[in-house]
Amino acid sequence: MGSLSIWHWLIVAVIVVLVFGTKKLGNAGADLGKAVKGFKDGMKGEEEKPASTANSANPQVADKTTIDVEAKEKSKS
Repeated sequence: MGSLSIWHWLIVAVIVVLVFGTKKLGNAGADLGKAVKGFKDGMKGEEEKPASTANSANPQVADKTTIDVEAKEKSKS
C-alpha cells in the first residue's frame, strides 16, 4: 500500500480525460507552452533581442494592427 503503480496513474489519467475532454486539455497545454515561451523570452533581456523591428526604421509608421485616426473638434456656431 506504499507507492502508486502504473495502473493507478492510468486510471487517474482516464478519469481526467473523461471529465475535462481532450480539447480542453489540448488548449490548456498550448496556453501553458506559450506562457513558458513568453517567460523565457522575457528573461533573455533587451540586449539579446533582434534590433531590426518593423518600427525601428521609421518610428512614424504604425504597425499593421493599429488604426490611426485624427480627432476633429466640433465648433459651436
